[in-house]
Amino acid sequence: MKVSGFTFLRNGQKLGYPFVPSIRSILPLVDEFVIALGPCDDETESMIREIGDPKIRIIPTTWNERIRPDYSVKGFVYGQQKSIALFNCTGDWAFYLEADEVLHENDLPKIRAAMEKRLNDERVEALAFDYLHFYGNKNTIAWSPGWYRSEVRVLRNTIPAWSSEALFFNVLEGHKKSRYPRAAHTGATIYHYGWVRSQAQMDLKLADVQKYWDDSKPKAMDYSQVDAGALKLFAGAHPRVVQDWLPKTEGMFQAAPNYQLTSREKKHRRMRWLEKTFGLRFDKKHYRLVR
Repeated sequence: MKVSGFTFLRNGQKLGYPFVPSIRSILPLVDEFVIALGPCDDETESMIREIGDPKIRIIPTTWNERIRPDYSVKGFVYGQQKSIALFNCTGDWAFYLEADEVLHENDLPKIRAAMEKRLNDERVEALAFDYLHFYGNKNTIAWSPGWYRSEVRVLRNTIPAWSSEALFFNVLEGHKKSRYPRAAHTGATIYHYGWVRSQAQMDLKLADVQKYWDDSKPKAMDYSQVDAGALKLFAGAHPRVVQDWLPKTEGMFQAAPNYQLTSREKKHRRMRWLEKTFGLRFDKKHYRLVR
């Protein structure tokens, strides 16, 4: 069994991505790691090369700055870059890991076992993971139907698949139709740190990427403007590779006490109540689960 890892990246250092811990976390699992690297004006490329692992293969790319954001497929440039990296993978499985996502060392045997178990099961086109979204600081996670709780990150590399945007994958059925992949669950977790970067880095990131999503003016981020009911204490251990990157802090992140819930957050509160009361789950899945 050969496993490819892949991602795309541009100005990771400047925008506050923990891309070095992310890459280090997946290297023990893969035979190659493909990075579609866009033009950078920071130290991102040199930091990748300093990892010094021969498994890493950089594909220099150009970003299409002219894609119109008024089309329905938002984030299409991100999907293009992700697909470029995918199309350069040579393994039986292709494992996508975003630059702010990290694997826990304790989950690596579980992930490899899932890939080996499903290698010859053609019903399974992909493998899914649970998610922990850290918010505000390393001690706090966001847990709500508004935050995706599971997602596909491993694709069988013998099927016609691509990404139309940053988050999920599509399997092609002919020239005009596509669908979500059929996936089995690994039982493992992705640790997502995109909402832990500093306020300044978050504002810079939002200003930098807004044009790829729509033509609205980017707004400054205020972490405190969030539903406190969606925040939970994280009592576990972070992956070893990311611990030095995480800012030191004590206690949970505190939402603004006078924050006014949006209509969407009010709906998610009702959904959380139904989940807690009746054992339901309101998860948006970009895959069809194979038992």
